[in-house]
Amino acid sequence: MNYNQSQQTAILHKDGPMLVLAGPGSGKTAVITQRTIQLIKEYNVDSTNILVITFTKAAANEMKQRFLRQMGVAKTPVTFGTFHAVFFMVLKYAYGFSGSNIVAEEQRYQFMREIISYYHLEYRDENEFIGDILGEISMVKNTRIDLAHFYSSHCGEEVFRKIYGAYARRLSQNKLIDFDDMLTYTYDLFAQRPDILSAWQRKYRYILIDEFQDINQIQYDIIRMLAAPENNLFVVGDDDQSIYRFRGSKPEIMLGFERDYPKAKKVLLDVNYRCAPAIVEAAGKLVAHNAHRFPKEVHASGRVAAHLFFQCFEDQRKENAYVIGQIKSAINQGVPPNEIAVLCRTNTQPRLLLEQMMEQNMTFRTRDRIPNIYEHWIARDFFTYIRIAQGSTKRADYLSIMNKPKRYIGRDSLCEPEVAFDEWIKMYEEQPWIAERIERLWYDVKQLGTMSPYAAINYIRRGIGYDDYLSEYADYRNLSKEDLYDIADELLESARGYRTMEEWLSHIDAYQKRLEQMAKSSGVSPDAVTVSTLHSSKGLEFEQVYLLDVNEGIMPYKKALLEADVEEERRLFYVGMTRAKSVLQICSVKQMNNKDVEISRFVKEAGA
Repeated sequence: MNYNQSQQTAILHKDGPMLVLAGPGSGKTAVITQRTIQLIKEYNVDSTNILVITFTKAAANEMKQRFLRQMGVAKTPVTFGTFHAVFFMVLKYAYGFSGSNIVAEEQRYQFMREIISYYHLEYRDENEFIGDILGEISMVKNTRIDLAHFYSSHCGEEVFRKIYGAYARRLSQNKLIDFDDMLTYTYDLFAQRPDILSAWQRKYRYILIDEFQDINQIQYDIIRMLAAPENNLFVVGDDDQSIYRFRGSKPEIMLGFERDYPKAKKVLLDVNYRCAPAIVEAAGKLVAHNAHRFPKEVHASGRVAAHLFFQCFEDQRKENAYVIGQIKSAINQGVPPNEIAVLCRTNTQPRLLLEQMMEQNMTFRTRDRIPNIYEHWIARDFFTYIRIAQGSTKRADYLSIMNKPKRYIGRDSLCEPEVAFDEWIKMYEEQPWIAERIERLWYDVKQLGTMSPYAAINYIRRGIGYDDYLSEYADYRNLSKEDLYDIADELLESARGYRTMEEWLSHIDAYQKRLEQMAKSSGVSPDAVTVSTLHSSKGLEFEQVYLLDVNEGIMPYKKALLEADVEEERRLFYVGMTRAKSVLQICSVKQMNNKDVEISRFVKEAGA
């Protein structure tokens, strides 16, 4: 295989630290593999002294298989693994840990259920709340931040510290560790036992790290200890593709590598072998707007004609119809469906697209779990109101919505399994102000029973006052009420165009069943269009890519308020653009959920 000049420089590097800046399609996997072979065959490095670290198990296996093929052997003493796999191996030797000591995900959730029950915390979606808290616990461990200086977004600071401590105790009492503990335990072990650290330093004299831009603080701290004193640390990555700050990854680590290792050599893999020149040029223009990055000039290897389009549509329904039409046309012209991808910023975004693709019997596969908006607790509340309007007398239904918004009705007022409004009102004869609210609820549900789905959702939100409840709940839980309103807006918009509740609910039922079928079949069908978030598309490539809803508030995302956040959003968009080999279509809309939206600044920055 022929290597260009910068690739050869990286491959031939032997001792000391080296930073390899490897942009999209620049052949970084080939460079890491070939450099490993070079160390063994040409520099006579013992295979057992080489450690190659990647961020996913799949990437580690792929790298290993590539190495074995090129070496022409069936197995190798070179260690290929993820950070977690390598550090857990260290812990196995030090503490005798085995797989049975790793806490199962369901057990983590069970521990957290017990803990939040003990502290009587209020939430609407248990799994969502637990996932958020576990994510924050993970962030504390991975960033090595002092717990006293961490401020939770999901509960009070003092409560979060108690939850953190209770979770740690439960793990310890059951002799269990989670994936983040694999890092913290290894760091503490190396810091406290120089003899053990020294043994591992002698074992792994040459360390190669892929996707270095995704490293977090504790991973880097451990690697720095492990690589000393020889510092034969060969790190490969692209600061312009650092997109996991929400998990604790820090692009600043890669940007500061030469400060930490003043003798480090640096090489730029400056040829993109994947994307056509027009795409490389537009992506380069975009990411150059970031201030905190390594300045670099990357060019395309070939002169393949690229199609880079920008289109703006009235709304998402028209945008989706256009994209589906373009995909069908491409497939008719011979483009394999698995060479086509539709990329979105969030996993909730493609709901309408998927509905429209299903209507067209288009086969697709999703890279992410697409949450079913009709199963969201806000949707469940809407459906409960509608069930009562259709005649439900079930106590559970009334308990669910009777104080949304607040009506100050006591739960103990509903003792029977079935509810009768007249009996319920009589219970509050001595508290006429509450009886009046029950009468008002009775009036409201009678009104709902005569309305179309769109009018009914609108009435629940504004006439009954459900939006006020969402606002109060958001304040209590320290959430963004705009996020909750967005979900309610999408549900409202999904009801548009249906004349009766039966029509709308029948459509929802069909969509849910189809989504389940697609989830089972799309993962195994190789002949399917890919629908993915930008995050999940990293590392993939396609002939044709469609970027949807390239609007302010989506790309960049509305929560990106600080400069560092906007820069990460720009890197994320850069990742999306560089998934395309020959066709890139950037699509924006004028209206989203019946509200005017602006075209994203990224469109202008890319010169699209």
